[in-house]
Amino acid sequence: MIEEEKERLLQAKHDVSTRLSSIDFSQYGLQHVDYRIDLYVHEVALHPNAHNLWEQLAVERFLKMVRRYGLNRREVKRFFTFYELLYFPGKEGMRHYRLTPVQCFQFASVYGFWVGHRRVVREVCLFVPRKFSKTTSGAAFPLYDLFFGDANAECYFGANSFDQAKKGFNVLRGCVARLDPMGLRYVVNEDVIKSRRQDRTAFAQCLSNNSRTKDGLNASTVVIDEYSQARSNELFTVLTTSMGVRENPLTVIITTASDVFDGPFYGKLQGYKRLLLGDVDDDAVFAHLFEPDIGDAEDSPATWRKVHPHLGVTVMPDFYEQEYRAAVRDGAEAMLAFRTKLLNVYAEQQQQSWLTASLAKELMRPLFLAEIKGRPDAMVAIDLSESDDFSAVTTGIYTPQTRVFAFHTAYFFPEEALAGHPNERLYREWAMNGHLHLTPGKVIDYKLIVEYILGVNRTVAIRSVGYDPWKSQEIINMLSSAGARDVLKGVKQTYGNFTAPVESFEHACKTGHVVINDNPINAFCFGNAVLDEDNLGNVKPIKRSQYRKIDGLITMLMCLRLFLDWER
Repeated sequence: MIEEEKERLLQAKHDVSTRLSSIDFSQYGLQHVDYRIDLYVHEVALHPNAHNLWEQLAVERFLKMVRRYGLNRREVKRFFTFYELLYFPGKEGMRHYRLTPVQCFQFASVYGFWVGHRRVVREVCLFVPRKFSKTTSGAAFPLYDLFFGDANAECYFGANSFDQAKKGFNVLRGCVARLDPMGLRYVVNEDVIKSRRQDRTAFAQCLSNNSRTKDGLNASTVVIDEYSQARSNELFTVLTTSMGVRENPLTVIITTASDVFDGPFYGKLQGYKRLLLGDVDDDAVFAHLFEPDIGDAEDSPATWRKVHPHLGVTVMPDFYEQEYRAAVRDGAEAMLAFRTKLLNVYAEQQQQSWLTASLAKELMRPLFLAEIKGRPDAMVAIDLSESDDFSAVTTGIYTPQTRVFAFHTAYFFPEEALAGHPNERLYREWAMNGHLHLTPGKVIDYKLIVEYILGVNRTVAIRSVGYDPWKSQEIINMLSSAGARDVLKGVKQTYGNFTAPVESFEHACKTGHVVINDNPINAFCFGNAVLDEDNLGNVKPIKRSQYRKIDGLITMLMCLRLFLDWER
């Protein structure tokens, strides 16, 4: 995104926040329709930093439409009642769900505005992260039309693949089967639900891009699931162009972001944003978009809450923290999935190869800690695993006279975890040649790492021991008990915390101011790293894929972070 566009969005955020803060909500009477609608618009207006720009603009636009059309209390309450009578699948089986305030706002925005017998809103986009009640929301639209729409309603639930469409359609089937268990009014088949009633020929059907026939349709409600992943608009076009005779057609796109920039949805998303910004005007469209604002850090709980208004409702409160940690740990593909599916931003793998294995080999020198004289100042950093892979311990020493950083890294792996490991053959070779320390058992024995660090301290003067605060409590307790409490320092694994060390390390490596011990695992770690950038421009090396370990490189950077923060 160019700087001019960023500035425009930042200004739009400021302006809409100011406008919403000055609104007298009592004039709209939303509490008389449903208190949850009133609660939601108040929340967005009064807490601008907790809600993204597009969410704020959607609320402002909703209020303008209330002034223009009024809010049809009867239609809104009717839909709310219908939804809350449905049985949806959950972890405890089929059950009713009460609409949340954000859902109430969404459905009121769709079904609340009428001119005579015609509903104003005809097109809906719910651009939401994963686990945001997408399945239940997506099922409710065609079910409502099936039961209460035109007598000959044709409702279609579509997706890119039949399996994907079927997954959503199965929710419709379950709802109808629960409402009509004897099949007296509806026939429920694998991909079609048909009315048995003499006064209704309505039906709902499951379709995908590769469905055999889509000719002769007369759609009244169309739901397209995960449209962001589509590379063709064939299904969307066939369905929506068949709605011409319908008085109140409804097209619903309900999707999470993806990395498919050349698909049809990405362009539509830009159109929805122009609509919300006021560049175009079309009351027939309702768009509710959830993504971070400009400048929001992707590792911040505040950003996670802003992106996912059902955090703590449909997903556990610590879910995002766990997934972010996994993305940092598991490499480029995992980070791409976190950004697209949970941050709900369009992203692609833009990582670039960083420091090569050949460069690492050029930096390697025989370096033995036991032979170091004079007990120089040093930093130690640890990156731990339990059983899935090796742990790394790096000792970093800086020589002011030559301005050279020397890094010595030792690697540890549980011996009983070798069998069947994807890198078993390589790890056994390293162990046989003395490059990888095998510890007894199926998990890393942290006592051996503590003993190693205490041994290092007899040769150098350790000023700080850096560790990942998210996963090191056990060994930190052991080190504290061994007398190292005063030198322990958490090094958060955030992009912002790594940017300065990354820049300094790269420069030092390429100007001959870094040496590393001649362990081939170091070259392995260098070659597996790609440099990734977050939305704030901060950078950090991450793995190319799950088993491409970079722990040794990470601990070197952690040591450099400790040097940068050291107050002599």
